[in-house]
Amino acid sequence: MDINYPDILKSFLEIPYDELERKNLSALKKGISTNQKLLEQEYKDYLSKESKIKAITLCFTDIEGRFHMIDYDKKYFIHSDDNLTFDGSSIRGFSSLHESDLRLKADYSSFRWLPADIFGAGKVIMFADILNRDRSPYESDFRSLLSSYSRKLQKEYNYQIYLSAEIEGFLVDGKSAEQNFIEENGFKLISTGGYYHSLPLDKLRQFIDRCAEAQRAMGFGNEKDHPEVAPSQFELNFKYRDVNQACDNIQLYKLVCRQIANSMDMTATFLPKPKANINGSGMHLNYSLNKKGENLFFDDKGRENLSSLAWEVIERILNHAPEMCLVLNSSVNAYRRLDPKFEAPNQIKVSAVDRGSMIRIPAGNEKTARIEIRSVACDANPYLALFLISKTALEGQKLKKKANQRDRLRFLPDNIYDAIKTFKASDWINKTIGEVNKEKYCRFKQLAAERSPKNLGNLVKRSEIIYHHEVTNQILWNEF
Repeated sequence: MDINYPDILKSFLEIPYDELERKNLSALKKGISTNQKLLEQEYKDYLSKESKIKAITLCFTDIEGRFHMIDYDKKYFIHSDDNLTFDGSSIRGFSSLHESDLRLKADYSSFRWLPADIFGAGKVIMFADILNRDRSPYESDFRSLLSSYSRKLQKEYNYQIYLSAEIEGFLVDGKSAEQNFIEENGFKLISTGGYYHSLPLDKLRQFIDRCAEAQRAMGFGNEKDHPEVAPSQFELNFKYRDVNQACDNIQLYKLVCRQIANSMDMTATFLPKPKANINGSGMHLNYSLNKKGENLFFDDKGRENLSSLAWEVIERILNHAPEMCLVLNSSVNAYRRLDPKFEAPNQIKVSAVDRGSMIRIPAGNEKTARIEIRSVACDANPYLALFLISKTALEGQKLKKKANQRDRLRFLPDNIYDAIKTFKASDWINKTIGEVNKEKYCRFKQLAAERSPKNLGNLVKRSEIIYHHEVTNQILWNEF
């Protein structure tokens, strides 16, 4: 016999959306400007006093980009946050036996309150750094590595990396549509509309509205949201931010979209090309450097109003593009997207107008001048991608042209096997992410590639879906 207890017995924190937005925007601003130890004490005091909070959600990202979450009882967390451990060997991406005892260190600068109708009442969330048993930084935690590199640039050059990500996805019919994918049927799209086209209360528009409301409440600083070019495709744009907060927002964006779609008996998928013969989904990265509030990429007398520094960044990224491709396009399915018939950014060049270029230069001014790196797929690990892009942008080699050499258009690899081969042979990848991470990442990509045919053809194959790193199916992962 089921017993339904009245809700009054569960008096957990539920904050209205407008108040949530104010609190989270304030917290994000404070996270950048306030000393970490002071923040830690402030939030611990708050958690101790707020009786309606029951749990703290700590989250982290593995090397392939999967998002993991652990809920800690509030009282336990307050008294034990310096000794939070987990079994890394049970997580694909942290899979060596010597990685079994890893630690989590809460990053209090990432503290946010959560919408109760999406995440449940009485919870707050923070991101965590991953530490080894001896409390040294874990070498495959790219959120921590990106944070460390950002601090180094701030300390040595007063540089601050800014980022805005345009993340596309598809809304398809049915819960767990990826895990239940049938090759002969494919995904069932819930909309036949296209760019900017949907009725105000159709399923796609209701989904976009609910996601936008939740993300606004979480402090994303929403700017616009709309259906994208392909049917059932969506994109929600949010505020330009410090690179670490922007990458956190990318992971939370996907989480919110998946959760809301699931509650509507649908699936939000971030496969780069879930259906053939329509446009795929990218994660366009709008990237710039600031120094003491000045946009270092702007020069009103420069070519396309970009500074010499911006052009050097572009040249370095283009030079190393082939060897970086596996990180920016990290799945078998991602190489379907790099198809020139569907506005694919597969050309290793820069252009102000050509959307087939890997890098585009949007129209901008002294505040908004930036480069748009368009070749990144929506399923890339944002922390790894931005760590590699940032180190390449400032430390990579510029393309050297021989005298009288004619420009020859180069293209990104069109399949994961060629991308793996180039990645493996790269000394630059060794230098930037380290040999251990290179070998580990490459091994996972090779295992996924071997489960799909090299020539993908026009039909989206079941293997490229069910063995995708973001399609959470632990039974299948254990068969690798």
